[in-house]
Amino acid sequence: MRPNKSISLTLGTAALALSATPVLAEVTLPPVSVGAGLQTSFKHHEVTGVTAQSDDFNLDSARIYLSGKATDHISIMFNTEYNGGDEKIAVIDAVAQIAYGDKFNIWAGRFLPPSDRANLYGPYYSNQFGVYTDGIQDGYPFETTGRDDGVMYWGQFGIAKVSFGLFDVQGLNKGTSDVLAAGRVQLDFWDPEGGYYLNGTYYGDKDLLAVGVAAQKNKSNTAYSADFLLEKRFAGAGTVSVESEYAKYDGLGGYPSPRTGSYTSSSGYYLLGAYLLPMEVGIGKFQVLAKYAKAKFDYATGVDVDQKTTEVDFNYIIKQFNARVSVFYINTDFSPTATIVTPDSKTYGIGLQVQM
Repeated sequence: MRPNKSISLTLGTAALALSATPVLAEVTLPPVSVGAGLQTSFKHHEVTGVTAQSDDFNLDSARIYLSGKATDHISIMFNTEYNGGDEKIAVIDAVAQIAYGDKFNIWAGRFLPPSDRANLYGPYYSNQFGVYTDGIQDGYPFETTGRDDGVMYWGQFGIAKVSFGLFDVQGLNKGTSDVLAAGRVQLDFWDPEGGYYLNGTYYGDKDLLAVGVAAQKNKSNTAYSADFLLEKRFAGAGTVSVESEYAKYDGLGGYPSPRTGSYTSSSGYYLLGAYLLPMEVGIGKFQVLAKYAKAKFDYATGVDVDQKTTEVDFNYIIKQFNARVSVFYINTDFSPTATIVTPDSKTYGIGLQVQM
């Protein structure tokens, strides 16, 4: 999603020989940050009404992060991802960044547009393992892995972080490519969160009370959300996290239809709680996490569908987002079952994330 703490490379001198006299030309390029990340897992998957069960080892995702400065105020971010779902490598971030202090930042290219917190932290910086499975988180339309092509302004004004941009999402509405407007306002009442991209947790490094609202619009179609994150570190007693979101996708974005036909709008909420134990066990700390989500899909004709998703994680945090292991359980139920083409399911597994 973004460059992590990285390896700095200084690309140095080059020599060019002309006729019989050697001439040494020194070319100094600015530092370039290089990073990488991967997520891999084993999953046992059960589907209601299907006798056969699946057991799979997966390379879920692998990323390369590159970033560097062209001038003191202009930089570039370039990130790629291999997606285990479609076995393809894609450019997810390719953005020129112009920065003149906290209050004035312009981004142009491909990047995460103003949207909900869940989109702005992505799978590598989320608190949970089963991100984007609930029919609610990050249902905004996107070009590639949550990203859109466009231009955006963002700035930090005390406790307020604001962003607004215009984006071109191909095939947004039945083959059209009309411009999409997107905006977000966030208030950080306790510790501030620096930068534009966010985290789903800070593992006790910050005390957070953050509230954000976001909206996107294309013609008469809209999507909007409100999200909340509270995180508090208690001296000697661990760290408590509470995350929540409400979202509505009204003709814009949303998840695949759980029954035959397309729906007109969907809405829903989730509540997530996590507790990071204070003591180290071996090389890391244990964390317990639980999440409940409910989404509703509204159809113009026929029966509407409810989706309920429950997730329980038992995590071993070795070095925050750079090294962590998750043992997880995800249960997804749809109702009424008579109309469903997406069956109920249960998934058990263990996942590993490593970044550098």
